Amino acid sequence: MIKEYNNKDFDKTVLKEIIKAVRDISYGEVVITKHNSKIVQIEKRNKIRF
Repeated sequence: MIKEYNNKDFDKTVLKEIIKAVRDISYGEVVITKHNSKIVQIEKRNKIRF
């Protein structure tokens, strides 16, 4: 089932996911991909350092 979002709910959901991704990694990158002026993907590139 696809959940319908209005713009305000979608913005809050995306912001929460970005914050979660940044908090979840100690070293690495959070990459946000936009397509047609909309955020479509968030990637975490976690690095493990010894």
